[in-house]
Amino acid sequence: MEKKYDVVVIGSGLGGLASAVILAKEGKKVCVLEKNEQYGGNLQTFSRDKSVFDTGVHYIGGLGKGENLHKYFSYLEIMDRLNLQRLDNDGYDKISFEEDKIEFPHAQGYENFIKQLLVHFPDEEQALRKYCDRVNDICHRFPMYNLEDGKGYDDNIVAIKLSDFLDEITTNEKLKAVLIGSNFLYVADKEKTPLYVHALTINSYIQSAWRCVHGGSQISRALIKVLKKYGGEIYKHKEIVGFTFKDQQLASCYTAEGEHYYGSQFVSNINLKHTIRMVGTDSFSKPFVKRIMSLEEVPSVFSLYIVFKKDSYPYQNSNIYHYDTINDVWDTHKKSVGRWPNLLVASMNCTSPNQKWADSMTVMTYMEYDELKQWQDSYNVSTIKKLRSRGESYETFKQEKEQLLLDKLEKKYPGILQAIQSVHASTPLTYRDFIGSEGGNMYGFVKDANSPMKTFISPRSKIGNLFFSGQNVRMHGVMGVTIGAFVTCLEMVDKNTLMTKLKKYKNDEELE
Repeated sequence: MEKKYDVVVIGSGLGGLASAVILAKEGKKVCVLEKNEQYGGNLQTFSRDKSVFDTGVHYIGGLGKGENLHKYFSYLEIMDRLNLQRLDNDGYDKISFEEDKIEFPHAQGYENFIKQLLVHFPDEEQALRKYCDRVNDICHRFPMYNLEDGKGYDDNIVAIKLSDFLDEITTNEKLKAVLIGSNFLYVADKEKTPLYVHALTINSYIQSAWRCVHGGSQISRALIKVLKKYGGEIYKHKEIVGFTFKDQQLASCYTAEGEHYYGSQFVSNINLKHTIRMVGTDSFSKPFVKRIMSLEEVPSVFSLYIVFKKDSYPYQNSNIYHYDTINDVWDTHKKSVGRWPNLLVASMNCTSPNQKWADSMTVMTYMEYDELKQWQDSYNVSTIKKLRSRGESYETFKQEKEQLLLDKLEKKYPGILQAIQSVHASTPLTYRDFIGSEGGNMYGFVKDANSPMKTFISPRSKIGNLFFSGQNVRMHGVMGVTIGAFVTCLEMVDKNTLMTKLKKYKNDEELE
């Protein structure tokens, strides 16, 4: 039986689900197709020893009343469906280094951000105020970040390097390291990372920082409920392997089993390089294909999922970014050879508001995909097929890396290992298989201030009815991908109508 839709969305990550909800609210007949057992992409959660862990969303910014993500989520009708815990107001993130015992805080609220860091850098108030003013200014240069219509980027802003800006405001190397200490959120490259990537990321957390109680999958569940409310359909175990054409437009996408889904428009929320391969490189211009295929992905991640014994370790309402030295803050993953891991990122999982004891913790560090090359042809995917073992050598590799990261954790928090009930690990291959990102990368393509337009991906392809959404378009992260979904949909519906509806949420009164 032929299935025909106004829009077929491929991939149920945040970008795909948000796009589907927007389009369904605008009256389109929408279908979302997901290859895996679980919807949500990076919003997925999983359990180990009855503890729930996040795949990728460990905390979210900008969800306070009147803040930008709160407004976007309110339009999507999910804000009041979320169960959230606000992180420590005086230090939602804490940055530390092996050479001293201080945990430098990133606090919520710009004045509080300055106040808490002045305790440790009393002579740097001018630099801190310049920093905060500049971050605020840059965020206001991106219209959609503030629910406004506009060009979407500023040629001059996107070419400013983060490292150059920091050099302008201070000579204090430790302060520079602290200010970018949470750059695991975007991966800081000293010679490439644009200031705007840092600013758009950090601003939302300084506004307000939150954990999802029992994990981020509640966001995808909420979006799916809204999608169905507006008549949208969603199916799992539907891995798209190709497309058909009619009159140089996409006519349908199809699964390995031969099921066709016909649409007037298509949104790809999956890996951009994979999308181009499936559609066929001949359908795009040679310069476009060459540019996209040459783009460098950010590195991947090795993660530990730790379950604590009951009432054995205090809950910490902050995230920890712990480096060997301040020199490791830039280009961290490139400096770990021979002394991996030189970074430890720790985030406890929230199971109830104001909890006293930790239930579980996720510990992460960078890992290069090349380390897994000998197993790269094995695939453990959460489809109908049963998971297959990669072999004893892979398990040995994981156990060795697991122990190194646990040793690092014990050194940072003496005695913590005694409180652990069980430890589970994932590698870049796990991330590649379950998320579908090229090489298991965390955030898509490396942004480069030296050639900023190289990674500028238009949401509208040269094929008139194919559009792109997700972390490959604009920015990554919950904030970036949500805004990117709106940018994509503005290309697919009447722009003025959607912007008029969205702008209503700029007024706090509309949220009452």
